[in-house]
Amino acid sequence: MTQSVDRRDGTPDAGDTIEIGIAVDIPEPWGGMLTRRRVEAGDPRVVPAHVTLLGPTEIPVATLPAVERHLGAVAAAHLPFTLHLRGTGTFRPVTQVVFVAVAAGISECELLAAAISAAPELHRETRFPYHPHVTVAQDVAPEALDRAYEDLADFSAMFEVEAFTLFSHSGQTRWQPRRDFRLGG
Repeated sequence: MTQSVDRRDGTPDAGDTIEIGIAVDIPEPWGGMLTRRRVEAGDPRVVPAHVTLLGPTEIPVATLPAVERHLGAVAAAHLPFTLHLRGTGTFRPVTQVVFVAVAAGISECELLAAAISAAPELHRETRFPYHPHVTVAQDVAPEALDRAYEDLADFSAMFEVEAFTLFSHSGQTRWQPRRDFRLGG
């Protein structure tokens, strides 16, 4: 069994595999507001607002150093960019999700997601094509989905994305940030 001590709080991971995810955090004041909105909708997932670049992926702990090297190279090869979140969208009826839409920065997110998943350790089959967004309600009552969709229809936020974050999940705790990767080196 290999242990890694790369987590920000210095605690090691136990076990042979680790679940990771990679995302762009939504900064304050919008991040907290969108996270609260998701909780208010009744979504049991207490997940800070983010744009996913790589969804939950289980990897061997032993591959984590190679994954982090890959993420460093991806970050160095991509420049910071402006992300504009505006309005709402939904994946209904296919999935019960309401989200805040990415209005600008779509191609930058798509390029980052593709480069990240190009590593053999991170390649995984997906059910749907990649679509950058910020989930604000998922798998809740239809009325809560409708309310989130309507309440955030006029939402708008614009900010610079200068990094993405590697998160991990042990199954016993919430998603924890492990490391930020600054764009452009």
